[in-house]
Amino acid sequence: MAENKTKATDNSVDEYIAAIEDETRRKDCTILIKLMSRATKQPAVMWGSSIVGFGSYHYRYESGREGDSCLLGFSSRKGDISLYGLKAAPNHEQLLSSLGKTKSGKGCLYIRKLSDVDIKVLEILIKEAVAAKK
Repeated sequence: MAENKTKATDNSVDEYIAAIEDETRRKDCTILIKLMSRATKQPAVMWGSSIVGFGSYHYRYESGREGDSCLLGFSSRKGDISLYGLKAAPNHEQLLSSLGKTKSGKGCLYIRKLSDVDIKVLEILIKEAVAAKK
C-alpha cells in the first residue's frame, strides 16, 4: 500500500507564516494557529511543506487504506485559506450555513479572509471537529 505523502515534518511553522506576503493573510493564519492550538491543546506542526497541522489521529478506511493525519489544519493557498478537518463536526452543515462567506470542497473549507466569517461560529466548528475525532 502507498505511503502518505503528507506527514508531520520538522519544518518551521514560523518561517512558513513569515513567508506569507499578504499582511492580512499572515495575521489571519496567526489567529488560526491560536484557535486551533487552543482547541486541540497541541502545538502547530508543519505537515508536508504547506499545511499547518495540530495533533494527529490514525484513520482506517473500509478499503484497508490507513494512515495518520493532523486532527485539524490549514494552508495559505493562492486565493484562499484551506481549512482541513472541520467537516468532522457532527453538525458541520448547520454551522457552515451560519459561518459566513466560504466555499466548500470534498474535505475542506475555503475562506478568503477571517473577516468574511463569524469567528465565534468558527471556534465552535473547530472545537466540535476536534471532539468528534478524539
